[in-house]
Amino acid sequence: MPNSAPARPRRCPLCGKPRDEQYKPFCSRGCRDRDLNRWFDEGYRVPVDQPPDGTLDDDRFDEG
Repeated sequence: MPNSAPARPRRCPLCGKPRDEQYKPFCSRGCRDRDLNRWFDEGYRVPVDQPPDGTLDDDRFDEG
């Protein structure tokens, strides 16, 4: 049975304005560039617990 609910217009993930097909999924060049800048500044980093020497336990080859 098909869904009879009307499709909601897609929104910009940064500001919530209706998105523009030219810049999708964003509403404008400004939001698109702001998102790219967050990637360059490592704003979307996943935090990791890591020792100060920069290695993870899985990176070590020694058994002892």
